Amino acid sequence: QVQLVETGGGLVQAGDSLRLSCAASGRTSSMYGMGWFRQAPGKEREFVANIKWTGGRTYYADSVKGRFTISRDVALRTLFLQMNSLKPEDTAVYYCAASTRYVTVARNDYAYWGQGTQVTVSS
Repeated sequence: QVQLVETGGGLVQAGDSLRLSCAASGRTSSMYGMGWFRQAPGKEREFVANIKWTGGRTYYADSVKGRFTISRDVALRTLFLQMNSLKPEDTAVYYCAASTRYVTVARNDYAYWGQGTQVTVSS
């Protein structure tokens, strides 16, 4: 089992930055890929970014490419999402997720999820 806890959300203005963190515990040696997803009110949970836990290869949704950066600190067992130039449409609950087998954009491929952290961007 892997436990994930997100922190760092908040209320910001358009153009501001936020850094989300996701602390992993438990069987972290089994993690292969990690991702960030988000869910806005009334919408489905969507892919934001992912990273290969051991190799650092990254991939982003077109909507955040060039503004968001995913990274990880293996020693700290922590995943990060640096979000710059935030827009009101980035408002959502942000979730981190871990997979023991895949690095994909499909939420069904991730077995472990955090509880989410709210990001609200005002215009």
